[in-house]
Amino acid sequence: MLRHAFPALAAFSLVAGAASSALAAPPGQTLYADNCSACHQVTGKGVKGAFPALAGSPLVQGDGKTMAGVVLNGRAGMPAFKDDLSDAELTGLLNYVRTAWGNKGKPVSFADVSSARAQSKAGAKARGLQAH
Repeated sequence: MLRHAFPALAAFSLVAGAASSALAAPPGQTLYADNCSACHQVTGKGVKGAFPALAGSPLVQGDGKTMAGVVLNGRAGMPAFKDDLSDAELTGLLNYVRTAWGNKGKPVSFADVSSARAQSKAGAKARGLQAH
C-alpha cells in the first residue's frame, strides 16, 4: 500500500506547486502593498483631497520615465523612494501600478528607471551648486 502512496504524493506536490505559483503576487504588487497602499489604497483609488488616485491616472499611464522620476524624488507631500528602492524593485513596482486597476500604461524598462535615477542625481548636483 505504501508503494502506491508515493506516486500520489508526487502528483499532489506537482499540483500544489503549480497552484502556489499561479497564486504568486505579480512583481511589484508586494512592494506596492508595503510602500504605497497606505496612502493610495489597495484599490489604487487614493483618498479624495489627500492622496491622488493611481487608477486611471494620466501620470501613471503616461511617460514611464516621468513616473519613475516622481517616485524617485517624491512630489507634493509624497516621500522620495530613491534611497529605499533599487532600480529593479522600482521597475517592478511601476509596471504593477501601470497595469493594475484597469490602467493601460506601457511597460517601463529597467533602462528607463536607471536613466530617471541618473537624471535625478544630476539635477540634485546642479541645484547644489546654485547660489542662494
